[in-house]
Amino acid sequence: MTIDLNQARKVLLDEREKLVKQLNELGSDEHGDLRSDLDFGEGFADAAAVTSERTEVLGIVETLKHQLDEVDAAVEKLEDGTYGTCHSCGKEIGAARMDARPASLYCVDCKTRRSA
Repeated sequence: MTIDLNQARKVLLDEREKLVKQLNELGSDEHGDLRSDLDFGEGFADAAAVTSERTEVLGIVETLKHQLDEVDAAVEKLEDGTYGTCHSCGKEIGAARMDARPASLYCVDCKTRRSA
């Protein structure tokens, strides 16, 4: 089974667009920076709720930014001809994994070692 690079590019660019939109909806740019005009309701009585809400938004933004970074790295690998090659060991990442998760940068073995 081979990787369809055109399909991978389309899926990755669609995913990138979706992630950027989600970041924008949370008041963030694609670099993960919150807009300065974002208002969490700075009222003294609700300070704990504001802090909690801001912390939750920042956590979601961080997760989305990480996903966006992975997509961008995969697009870069498409551009330089190394898409489907493990970023760590250099072995080919299986087509089934790339189909299931087009932004994969690591083969299953290396990803497992990194997560341990």
